[in-house]
Amino acid sequence: MPLDPSGFTLRNEQRDFVEWHRGRSPYVFWALDLDLPEVRLRQAQAAAHMRDFLLEGYVRQAHVTLDLCGFPALSPAASDEVSADFLEKQWRAMQAAALSPFEITLGHLNSFSSAAYLEVSDGGGEIATLRGCLAGPAGHRLEGHFVPHVTVGLYADAWPAQAVLERLQSYAAVEPLCCRIERVSLMSYQPAEIAGPLTCLADYSLERASLDWHSLTASQAFISDSILENSLS
Repeated sequence: MPLDPSGFTLRNEQRDFVEWHRGRSPYVFWALDLDLPEVRLRQAQAAAHMRDFLLEGYVRQAHVTLDLCGFPALSPAASDEVSADFLEKQWRAMQAAALSPFEITLGHLNSFSSAAYLEVSDGGGEIATLRGCLAGPAGHRLEGHFVPHVTVGLYADAWPAQAVLERLQSYAAVEPLCCRIERVSLMSYQPAEIAGPLTCLADYSLERASLDWHSLTASQAFISDSILENSLS
């Protein structure tokens, strides 16, 4: 949600939102993995500039979220649960689109109501194409208001928006940072940690049009059981 100049930021807190996850774990999503030295530096510089407003302990690696899938489930019974078949349909749609590696650009420091972020743009609409692929499975809806971004940090309190905007505007101008995207990653996080680290479960290679799985924990292994054979073909 955009930051309303006449309002306040949304307060975040470090706690276990058990009423949301209800003991389910992990939470999985598709993203562009940007955990690169030059991006980490840009992210850290922006976070230092906004330090007074941000929640401590944000350690998630730089990434651009494409689709929030949900909690893995053998037989999904809720709208926030996802099956192996569903994930296979998503990566198969990317395979059919036959996208080549592409470039994105990290730009200005900006803000949602809940978080500060670095703007992300692409020259050929590849991000929109990927999201279209991920929206392919019947009945699946992507989140409505989508702005490609790299999160810098979450706000620690309900700060006056004007104070936050003034800090954003005082951020020194930086040159756009170009990054080459060669894969789309299936990632996860532990829902008990609001700002905890991410785990990369698998990478879809744009060059080879194939899905490559990484080491999986027992709680995640079922995801690969039904689609690993096809992902290697």
